[in-house]
Amino acid sequence: MGKTAEHYFAEHPKSTPRFGLIRAYLRGRRFEFLTASGVFSKRRIDLGTRLLIESMVLPEEGRVLDIGCGYGPIGIVVAALNPCLEVTLVDVNSRALRLAKRNIEKNRICNARVKRGRFYEPVKDMIFDCILSNPPVSAGLETVKAIICDAPEHMKHNASFQVVFRSKVGGKRLQMIFKEAFGNVEVLARASGHRVLMSKKQ
Repeated sequence: MGKTAEHYFAEHPKSTPRFGLIRAYLRGRRFEFLTASGVFSKRRIDLGTRLLIESMVLPEEGRVLDIGCGYGPIGIVVAALNPCLEVTLVDVNSRALRLAKRNIEKNRICNARVKRGRFYEPVKDMIFDCILSNPPVSAGLETVKAIICDAPEHMKHNASFQVVFRSKVGGKRLQMIFKEAFGNVEVLARASGHRVLMSKKQ
């Protein structure tokens, strides 16, 4: 794991928080996100997250999980787009979760909540209609593989699993892992050196 990955994937970042504010236009709506040092992409919505948000396919109702949520842009946009969805945001980074909670309030979201923990442990008793993630690829392939391979046991039949990643960082290998875990995979979107992969539980 590299130095940067240790920083934002750590449970308790040691850096003194330096706060910032991001204003973003996503899926035809305006959002504001409070950010800080010690979390991923603190200065802007990164290209991968933006691509996933703009291309994600959401259920009409049910539960959605944003795993590795950071300060919350993916889950918050999901909740804003469809108030009928019950959205859960999970991250191991305590600072990121505090920001996500504040951003839920800041954007007046009523159908989202945050849970702290590693991977699926905080939601081990829940089943989802959709799981979304911009995983910490720099934390290592095994970390990403765990997020992919453990997903099906937390999904309903025909639920979707959608992940964005940089095409040049283990692209072919990740597609193979998707296919091994789900038996199917498709490229939902491709832009700016990133891809969004989607699989369905069959």
